[in-house]
Amino acid sequence: MVDCAVPTPHTRCYRDGVLIDENFALGDVSEHLELPNTVVWVDLCTPDGADLALLTEELGLHELAVEDATKLRQRPKLDHYPDHSFLSAYAVGFDPASKAVTTDEIAAFITARALVTVHKEKSIDLDAVVARWDSSPDLAKHGVAFLLHGLLDYLVDGYFEAVETLDEEIEELQNQLFVPSADQEALQRSSFALRKSLVTLRRVILPMREVVNTLLRRDLHLVADEMGPYFQDVYDHVLRAMEWTESLRDLATSILEANLALQGNRLNVITKKVTGYAAIIAVPTAVTGFYGQNVPYPGFGEIGGFFTSVALIVGFSTVLFFLFKRNDWI
Repeated sequence: MVDCAVPTPHTRCYRDGVLIDENFALGDVSEHLELPNTVVWVDLCTPDGADLALLTEELGLHELAVEDATKLRQRPKLDHYPDHSFLSAYAVGFDPASKAVTTDEIAAFITARALVTVHKEKSIDLDAVVARWDSSPDLAKHGVAFLLHGLLDYLVDGYFEAVETLDEEIEELQNQLFVPSADQEALQRSSFALRKSLVTLRRVILPMREVVNTLLRRDLHLVADEMGPYFQDVYDHVLRAMEWTESLRDLATSILEANLALQGNRLNVITKKVTGYAAIIAVPTAVTGFYGQNVPYPGFGEIGGFFTSVALIVGFSTVLFFLFKRNDWI
């Protein structure tokens, strides 16, 4: 993984689709670009003002784009300037302990012959992006479009991994939903956490659909015709991830509503059973209350009156118990 603690920026230079140099200093960027048919990639992790100022001078970057890259608090977007474009996107991950989706922002300056990535977090594994570039050397001849595709493909694959993990978590919630001994508080907490994570993921994926769609526009000439099918594939993946996220949001909401309905049903069953037993308990209460009157009654002052009251209590209570049991009231 690219280490932010390393002072030297991560750099690469391709010429005619062949890697000719890497890990060179920022001051050598213009020297490499003077060579014909060369493309340069520069990665800045937590850059200082001097590094960005140098690249601004070398590549003619717009001040508004540089400001956005410095603050790194943008929504996913693609801005166009006279000499370059500015991309803001997010890499996502999933924390199983907190059930939360993590987001790490990355910005990119896209020029005709250079791609400059800027980020702050160490969790963005740009070594994985480099590995994708190295696995498709035949596409390197397409220049910046090749580099940009590798970056976007890495980000979108991360969306799929996060959505797949969320799908597994929601499936586990479904399995616990009808377990009577399940911890209801933990179940509700997990439901809310997963729904919140899906909302966060949607905020990342939804704008990316427009970003990739804009890159595919032929009138902007951002992507060569040969790379069009590869970006179309990324666009299809974004759409699939978006549709998957939307369906999981609906499912998470259904689980939450079903859990509340089940709790209401369980409460109704408990209330029904308690009411049934209360009706049974009312029988001995009524009989003993009647026999406790200070007036003569059949069997008053005799041992037979005691046995009569006991027989009435046991008889009526037994009849009510079996009657309620047959009607599933207790």
